[in-house]
Formats: sequence, C-alpha cells, structure tokens
Amino acid sequence: MIEGKNITKKYGEQKALDNVSFVIPEKKILGLLGPNGAGKTTLIRILTGIVKTDAGVITIGGELLNTLNSKKIGYLPEERGLYKKMKVGEQAVYFAMLKGLARDSAKAELKRWFNKLGISDWWDKKVEDLSKGMQQKVQFIVAAIHKPDFLILDEPFSGLDPINAELLGNEILELNAKGTTIILSTHNMSSVEQFCEHVLLINKGKIILSGQVDEIKQAHKQLIYEFRFRENADLLTAQMEQSNIEIVSVERKNNTHCVRARFSSEAAAEAVLVNNIGQIGLVSFTEILPSMNDVFIASITK
Repeated sequence: MIEGKNITKKYGEQKALDNVSFVIPEKKILGLLGPNGAGKTTLIRILTGIVKTDAGVITIGGELLNTLNSKKIGYLPEERGLYKKMKVGEQAVYFAMLKGLARDSAKAELKRWFNKLGISDWWDKKVEDLSKGMQQKVQFIVAAIHKPDFLILDEPFSGLDPINAELLGNEILELNAKGTTIILSTHNMSSVEQFCEHVLLINKGKIILSGQVDEIKQAHKQLIYEFRFRENADLLTAQMEQSNIEIVSVERKNNTHCVRARFSSEAAAEAVLVNNIGQIGLVSFTEILPSMNDVFIASITK
C-alpha cells in the first residue's frame, strides 16, 4: 500500500499539490484522474522520487519512500523516453540492468517480453525506426521488466491501434492478477471503466474525489431508470408526462421500445413499473448509473 499524508508541493507561489492525503490500495488498479494542470504529474514525480515534497510524507508498506524502496516502483511516462539512435534491444538491456538485473537475465527476460508483445524483429533496429506504438511497447516492457510491486502508467495506450491497445491491456490485467499494484493516469474515461477498481481525482492541487468506482457511481446517480418493452410506448410515456416525470430519451431498438426517465425516488420508478408491467410486454427494467466521464465532468465543473 502507498499512502500519502499532507503532501504539499509548490513551484514558486503556485501550489501544485495542496495538503493532499490519499491511500493507493495494494494489488488494485487505481485511476489517477484530473484535468490538465491539476497536479497529477507532480504527484507521479513525487512517487517516483524525481522531486521531493515541500511538506508531508509518502510511505510504501509503512516505510518512508526512499531510494531503496522506490526501486519497487516501475514508471511508464507519457513522453517518449528512449534514445533514438540506440538499438532497441541494447537499450532495453541497459535500462533493465539499471533496475538491478544481470545482463544475461535481463536479455533472456527481455526476449520473452519482446516475443510476447510481437516486437522480436525490432531487437536490432534503432528506436528512431519504430512507430510511436512500437516505442510505447518497448517503454512498457522497460517499466515492468524488474517486476515492480507498483507500476505507474501515464497514458499507456498513447499511439496504439485498437489491436495493440487490447494486447497491452491484457498484459496490464495479467500483471495486476499476479499482484502488481497499478496506477493508471489517463484522460480516457473508457480506460477507467475497463481497468480501474478505484479512482483518485485531483483538481487544482486538491483531491476532490477518491474511492471505489462502483461506490462513486452510486453516490452520483441521478435516479434514471430504463424501461425496455415491446408495446404501448405511447401509454407509458403519457403516464409519465401526466405525473410530471422527466423523460430523458425515447427510442426503438431491435423491435423493442426503450424509455429512460428521471424519477424522484426508486419507489416512484417501481410504482410506474408495477402499474404497467402487464400492459407493455416488459423486457428489462434497469437503473442507469452515470459513466465515469459523467462523474468526471460533474465533479470538475460543480
């Protein structure tokens, strides 16, 4: 577990992080979210030991963050960090050795990773000859090669086509299943929906939202329910309008009607269901929770 207590970091008079405290749960995937300039990059730089805090402490497993235990952390930066004129394999071995692997062990492990991610043919090519997506794969391997306890991924799918994004996503899930705690920093809310169990949302140097994704969605729900049924759409919508129930959308999908409406309470939605269940040929009745994109926008703009 990584824990931050009362972290403050200033650049001049600007507070990039303003007395923030947080917990990153062990063996989970946490989404680190926030608009541009929110403080995410500063937090990542503190976690990786690139910059120091002005106040507050970071602990890993109860021990203060230091040079020794920071080696438990792997980091994939958003920016490309490879030497363009160096050969890919040679460079990957160099980075692996910096992280404590012996040359022969590093080469064997890297060969396995290169084969797994489909880039074996690029071992003796120069980095500048690789596409952005191929470079991203190499950077991912370098970040994970020393089997860190914590892996920070900053926009890991940048430059990847859908097939390679799925390939890398599967690797992320596999690492997590084996016990790696992963911090996923991204602006892509669909990635948050797909991978993250927990989120930490930063805005203007402060944490404004943290917790489990499911609990956060429940906390932000708007009591919107979807009725999917086969017949009598006009009957159902007319009843809702007469009761001053806000109809959000009405559409027809695959020979069924789909009506979404916002209710004053769960009981009010269930009452409409009970009154009409025998007349509409009900297919499904579902509460619609907000997406993480909806939650992000609502939290930042309120």
